Amino acid sequence: MTFSGWLQIILFCAIVLALVKPLGAYLTAVLGGGRIWLSPVFRPIERGLYRLAGTREDEEQHWLAYTLAMLAFSLVGFLALYAIQRLQGVLPLNPAGMVNLPADLAFNTAASFVSNTNWQSYGGESTMSYLTQMAGLTVQNFVSAATGIAIAVALIRAFARKSVKTLGNFWVDMTRATLYVLLPLCIVLTLVYVALGVPQTLGAYVSAKTLEGADQVIAVGPVASQLAIKMLGTNGGGFFNANSAHPFENPGALVNMIQMVSIFAIGAALTNVFGRMVGDERQGWAILSAMGLLFIAGVAVCYWAEAAGNPLVHALGLDGGNMEGKEARFGIALSALFAVITTAASCGAVNAMHDSFMALGGMIPLINMMLGEIVVGGVGAGLYGALLFVVVSIFVAGLMVGRTPEYLGKKIEAKEVKMAMLALLILPLVMLGLTAVAVVLPTGVASMANPGPHGFAEVLYAYVSAAANNGSAFGGLSANTPWYNTTLGLAMLMGRFLMIVPVMALAGSLVTKKTVPASAGTFPTHGPLFVGLLIGVIMIVGGLEFFPALALGPIVEHLATVAGQTF
Repeated sequence: MTFSGWLQIILFCAIVLALVKPLGAYLTAVLGGGRIWLSPVFRPIERGLYRLAGTREDEEQHWLAYTLAMLAFSLVGFLALYAIQRLQGVLPLNPAGMVNLPADLAFNTAASFVSNTNWQSYGGESTMSYLTQMAGLTVQNFVSAATGIAIAVALIRAFARKSVKTLGNFWVDMTRATLYVLLPLCIVLTLVYVALGVPQTLGAYVSAKTLEGADQVIAVGPVASQLAIKMLGTNGGGFFNANSAHPFENPGALVNMIQMVSIFAIGAALTNVFGRMVGDERQGWAILSAMGLLFIAGVAVCYWAEAAGNPLVHALGLDGGNMEGKEARFGIALSALFAVITTAASCGAVNAMHDSFMALGGMIPLINMMLGEIVVGGVGAGLYGALLFVVVSIFVAGLMVGRTPEYLGKKIEAKEVKMAMLALLILPLVMLGLTAVAVVLPTGVASMANPGPHGFAEVLYAYVSAAANNGSAFGGLSANTPWYNTTLGLAMLMGRFLMIVPVMALAGSLVTKKTVPASAGTFPTHGPLFVGLLIGVIMIVGGLEFFPALALGPIVEHLATVAGQTF
């Protein structure tokens, strides 16, 4: 580890922290329905969209109506994206002549982008037409991210409001998140990326002669616009197969830093939105502090593991860290930092091959996703995932002192705890259950590139990434098969929507409750004690259930490597 490496990590953290309050204030104004400086431009469009949706901005919804609207919208998006892929060979904006996608791959991709996962079992530049990339994938990048923000805001209102039955309006929240937050920020980011060398064109692929005289086709396209929303919306699906390791998607250190900050910006700011809407910004800072401490711990372990290098290489008399699978222009520090950021959030973009990380370095991205990606997390998804752990933490604290737990004046009772635990148990059920099936079936094992614990980690990472709606790939697994396309697609849908339903049921229960004034026995939820309790509950409740799987994969691989064995 080097001073310059840590300096870059500290710089990233400082930029994200500096954005929390101003972006949080802006998000609060937008999602609260206030008039902002963009209103004169987007207000007519906003009203027109409400008319198309058959709703009014002052028409609020019960939690069940809100949830059904979200599910119906997502289903329509899924079917539309599936149809575009199946018909892309006869659709316009296809200068490279891309053919129709097979059914299993189209299902996987539609499930992936609708669920904000953006897992890619294909190479973007060799599989998807411009129309599919823009009208299919990029559109879902926007609306799936906006959906996550809407669900988070609905849950925040459940804590902020008292003795009512409604949580807002899904169509209004999703529209405002798209029009006033994601779209304007992405326009600015797209222009910045183009200025820094990222392609943005509808022209045909470029032909060139190599130094040896051979013909080479260089893929280009509407890259910058997709790059902007894939990062800001924590989507992660790249225009190119190499994702953010590709020099067109990530030309240099400045673009790399902008991408990393984009991944965390909205997720971190939503903790401030939570504090503002419940009337106590300290509550948001407490949640962000727990997230930040877990993030720094993950970066430290991953950076240390990669900087320490491979003991088998050191035994040959060669010193240095592990540069396998990393871009020389980013080095070890920024590769490790990017890996932790992208898996702490539900982004999935990569600028290095996680399959080539050391065993313990590759374990940190796995742990981030196993915890539900609540270390800032995806836009919206990270906050509502963290609030589930907050509910469980408050319940545990209540058990310790023998009184009914309260959070922000609302009593946390059996129904709320059951809904929180139901949502939290969805992920391990899907991740571990499907991994167990895949590693014993010949069709699952046949796709593994490596034997032993590393091969097991490849399969485990795939299902963990899918169910956590991350989308990053460990590598080494040939996932473009009917088995993996189908089961990973199902994992994405279950990890997204089976978790959201109990979250919304929890919100529906909380919003009807009265608030009780704080007393001498009320547990303060804005100080270091609560932050420590929250971290402990996250690690114990969210982490220990995955320890046996980690022991079979990266932990035993690390011990074997130290003993001189490779896989």
